[in-house]
Amino acid sequence: MLYYVRPMRKEDIPQVNEIDREAFPTQWPLPDYRRELQNPLARLIVACELKEANSEPEPSPPPEKTRPSLAARLKRLFGRSRGEKAVPERELILGFASVWVMADEAHLTNIAVRKRYQRQGIGELLLMSIIDLANELKADFVTLEVRVSNLPAQNLYRKLGFVQTGIRPGYYTDNREDALIMSTESLTSAPFQARLQELKRAHARRYGTSALPAETTAR
Repeated sequence: MLYYVRPMRKEDIPQVNEIDREAFPTQWPLPDYRRELQNPLARLIVACELKEANSEPEPSPPPEKTRPSLAARLKRLFGRSRGEKAVPERELILGFASVWVMADEAHLTNIAVRKRYQRQGIGELLLMSIIDLANELKADFVTLEVRVSNLPAQNLYRKLGFVQTGIRPGYYTDNREDALIMSTESLTSAPFQARLQELKRAHARRYGTSALPAETTAR
């Protein structure tokens, strides 16, 4: 299966809500994604299924062949062009991620993938895309919280260069579980960018070149 990342649109909210409830059934009240799309601090992206070439005809070619880089699309769509009309066809949303950008920090607020599509590199692609977006928006580092028991998520974050920087005792309201605070080093550092680009290439080799949007420019 091939997939790609694009900015979230209001038409995606019902599917994003489905994924949210599946992934976080008791952690928080359901976020108001419509409000988040209008929040100047927030950026939301989704991973969508890319239909095969032999499937029913599409009104336009696959995104990676005609659209500009992910960073350019996000910058355009999250800027003054938020009123652009969405494409009419209903895409299958496989996962989503959201981040708040405040000064030099980008804080990952949510990331989730539909259960039946997990372990196919979608979460990794979303996280790489969030890092690229944070870099494009001139954040210096990305932070997040993760349950101490969520070892698969911690392993993914460490793979992408996050390290533990602290702990929040009793952070999760459903069971008072602690949260680890994790952060990247400076997104502009040469070692971080070199590792990120290698991870992108490895992801593309494993999951198919259509799975990964064009690389953004590193600063």
